[in-house]
Amino acid sequence: MKRNDYISWDEYFMGVALLASKRSKDPNTQVGACIVDSNNIILSTGYNGFPYGCSDDVYPWNREGGDTKYNYVVHAELNAILNARGKNLKGAKLYVDLFPCNECAKAIIQSGISEVVYLYDKYADSAQTIASKRMLSSANIVCRQFKSEKDEIILDFNRK
Repeated sequence: MKRNDYISWDEYFMGVALLASKRSKDPNTQVGACIVDSNNIILSTGYNGFPYGCSDDVYPWNREGGDTKYNYVVHAELNAILNARGKNLKGAKLYVDLFPCNECAKAIIQSGISEVVYLYDKYADSAQTIASKRMLSSANIVCRQFKSEKDEIILDFNRK
């Protein structure tokens, strides 16, 4: 008899997005993304961080002031799209833990992604998120909040 307690595709891909977020060095917000095709094959992953060649030791991580991280950080969604390195993303799904901002929504639409699965919508009332939702809706991109009966999935590196 096969196991019954295996995880769903949604749980698997959101788990990959959350695992990717653990690579972010941002001290405040860590976001991860995972793009998959219609055959449930992972095409790309990404997390929020500075572009290649821009040292996270010399660029600012602060959120307020004249020179902030917002001038430099590449969001997880855009990183995943760029990390796909030209793969065809038409009809793909994007799993991301934080609902995409308006700038990422533009990249999602232009890349051909057809569905966004998000974990939480922390900035739902912000102008950027409202604009994002408007554009994604106009482009007929399905946006749905991730739901699971599980509260956690544990990775055990000491399993024998």
